[in-house]
Order: sequence, then structure tokens, then C-alpha cells
Amino acid sequence: MTIELRTARLRLRPPVEGDLDGWAAFDADPQAMRFFGGPKSRDIAWDGLALAAGMWALRGCGLFSVFEAESGRWVGRVGPWVPEGPERAEVGWAILPVFWGRGYATEAAAAAVDWTFAHLGWTEARHRIDPGNSASIAVAQRIGSRWMRTETSPDGQAVEIYGQLRRDA
Repeated sequence: MTIELRTARLRLRPPVEGDLDGWAAFDADPQAMRFFGGPKSRDIAWDGLALAAGMWALRGCGLFSVFEAESGRWVGRVGPWVPEGPERAEVGWAILPVFWGRGYATEAAAAAVDWTFAHLGWTEARHRIDPGNSASIAVAQRIGSRWMRTETSPDGQAVEIYGQLRRDA
């Protein structure tokens, strides 16, 4: 079974090896990686892509690669992220800066949250956001999430937790 989500302007599907150029372009971009630990090499981008693909194999879900439906261009990665420990599960988004300001993050994140509720049975969708990332906070609010609390991440940094309950979606 192939999983693919479609919105008015986007197509989302699990990542494949052929997505590496887009993935690596995102990871190399200082602006895109500002809240993700800074730019990374293509080798590290490969590791991230393989990790995301592996999460699909192990968990039946993970980040989707996101494409413009009309052009087919790789836009970013969006979707559920389920590391070990259920308290760390979240729905996240990361869009290439060239596509910022078009509403793609909101469109893709809303589709991913809906899919997570419908197909994974989650009762709550959370988003872990750097307090300085006002654009991501705005996306969370536009898709119906609200501020829940501030936590300390494993690396000691503050992170804002936004979320929504399935019954409120």
C-alpha cells in the first residue's frame, strides 16, 4: 500500500532515496537550519533521510517528503515524528526558505495532523518549537494548536510545546 496525501497545492509521501537532493539542500541552508542545529553536510543529510525512511519501516509513520503538486519540486518535510518514548512524539514541519510565505507549511501540517488523527489514532498532536521560531509558532496556531507548556529538551534548551486534541480538530 502506498501512502500519499494530497492538498490543494501539495503532495506528501514517505521519503525515498531520490529525495536526497531536496533533503540535502534543506540541511545545507543556514536560514532553514537556524532552529535545527545549523547547516549540515550532504552526508549528514543522507543520515537524516535514512532515519526518516527507517521510521516509516519501524513505526508505520514518519516525516513525509512534500512536493508542489503542479511543479513536482521538493518543498520540505512534514509529519509525525515518533522517537523512542511516547512523550516525545510530535508532528513537525520544515519547509525550504524559497517556499516560505506561501502557506505551504500550514497546508502540509494540517494534512499531516489530520492523517495522524485518522490513521494513527493519536488523541493529541503536539509540536516542539524553539521559542524564537515565531513563524513555526504561527503555523501551529493556524492549524488549531495552542500553547501548552515550556519544556527543557535533552540538550538543555527551552522548547515550547503547542498542541491540539483530536476531539477539537
